[in-house]
Amino acid sequence: MSGRPELLQYAEEPEIANADEVRQYRKHHLAASFRAFARLRYDTGPGGHAAVRDPEHPSWFWTNPFGLPFEMMRASDLMLIDDQGNLVEGAGVVNRAAFAIHAGIHDARPDVIASVHLHGVAGTAFSALGEPLLPINQDACAFYESHSVYTGFDGPALEEADGQRMAKVLGDGKALILQNHGLLTAGTSIDEAAFWMIRMQTCCEMQLLAERTGRPLRIIPPDLARLTSQVVGRSRAGWFGFQTFYQRIAHKEPDTFL
Repeated sequence: MSGRPELLQYAEEPEIANADEVRQYRKHHLAASFRAFARLRYDTGPGGHAAVRDPEHPSWFWTNPFGLPFEMMRASDLMLIDDQGNLVEGAGVVNRAAFAIHAGIHDARPDVIASVHLHGVAGTAFSALGEPLLPINQDACAFYESHSVYTGFDGPALEEADGQRMAKVLGDGKALILQNHGLLTAGTSIDEAAFWMIRMQTCCEMQLLAERTGRPLRIIPPDLARLTSQVVGRSRAGWFGFQTFYQRIAHKEPDTFL
């Protein structure tokens, strides 16, 4: 597989049997996720990271080197980290917070293939409210009854226990609002986790803008929000949603896949 389609070829994530091809696919899409985050200005210095499981060693994951700008990320730059936080493949500095958070989430959720944590401006600003997103529009319904607020901020998350606590609050949901910290999303593919991050950042910004009017917000009723979530909040919808970003990166920044 080239990993660089210029036109969308699939309506859902393709099934790949060969472990080497799965690894290549996941690394290509993880690297493209960082490029997309850079385009959306979600990179705030060295903060922020994402991880995707290795197909042959499910307790290990590929992630970004600490300090490498998202806009420069290539598949060959990604690092493989084992279940003890040791660097197995690649070069660069291991982000201890990245290991603590992603190891905790992935260990607690066998269904999660990838997770993302960023300090984007809108998401981090919204996190200071310590409140969940409201279903004020169709996009926000993707997170209805599928996200939580983690209120346990006690400084940088550098210990494995931090990730374990986050995983407990996440439960079987797709996202966490980390109070006073940022956002975290999870998915059955890196594409899904990346798209939930993009969508959640946007939803945080939209709610903050709506609240600035000072007028009462029109909340979508629970039954309708739940019904809408079953369509726009599906894993397949998350994977498909990222493909527009992936195609742009594949077309404009082919060095991502080197």
